Amino acid sequence: MTTLAVLCYVVRDGRVLLIEKRRGFGAGKLNAPGGRVEPGESPERAAVRECEEETGLRPSRLRRAGVLEFYSRGGEPDWVVHVFVASDFSGEARPSDEAVPRWYPVSALPYDRMWEDDRHWLPYVLAGGVVRARFGYDPSYSRLLWYSVEFRAPGVSLRR
Repeated sequence: MTTLAVLCYVVRDGRVLLIEKRRGFGAGKLNAPGGRVEPGESPERAAVRECEEETGLRPSRLRRAGVLEFYSRGGEPDWVVHVFVASDFSGEARPSDEAVPRWYPVSALPYDRMWEDDRHWLPYVLAGGVVRARFGYDPSYSRLLWYSVEFRAPGVSLRR
């Protein structure tokens, strides 16, 4: 069964908000705020809700930045993740039971502490592009086995 989820990258003044997950799937890794889309909820609403729950920030001016599919068993994807970038927000970042938020320069992201796939698509999204990507992981999600990335921006197309 495929799980629908969201990621919401809040960007301001050349910095992006990442969280260190305290528990659950991806604990210990740095990622954008996000999580599962609830029944009857739109991906946009889920992105705002998850960001607010995990960081205290209420993102606004969301831009759809892509869709990621993650596989570990073949067949249908385990996860389909809608990616958003927020260029504004209200509130103050604060730790939650789920995550510790911290701002990082877009030009110096700590990819060694992030999911292995992030380095293959996140720079394009943070540069203003839109991405559609597929990633195959081993069953424990500890090693990336394959990937396919399509990037779109005016006049640009990239396939890997």
